[in-house]
Amino acid sequence: MAEVTDADFEAEVIGADLPVLVQFTADWCGPCRQLAPVLKDIAFEEGDRLKIVQLDVDRNPGTTVAYGVLSTPTLMVFRDGEPVRSMVGARPKRRLLEELADVL
Repeated sequence: MAEVTDADFEAEVIGADLPVLVQFTADWCGPCRQLAPVLKDIAFEEGDRLKIVQLDVDRNPGTTVAYGVLSTPTLMVFRDGEPVRSMVGARPKRRLLEELADVL
């Protein structure tokens, strides 16, 4: 899964052709680590319809504050440069796919 930063967020997420799922994460976040393999599976299976990236909240405070992220993991879906869905907390793959169904 690709990592994005404050510096390339605009190009990688806002300017993306596909919908983008951003995982706002941190090294110290246990649920974030639990969610990583779920997101890798979804990225592999849905890569032609959805781009999935990670953003470290500690190293990228600008983007984190700009989108009002208060806890990790926060999953935010961007379409056409706009956030269209926000979810907080780890969840199983099946549930996450259900919540993303209308985005895909």
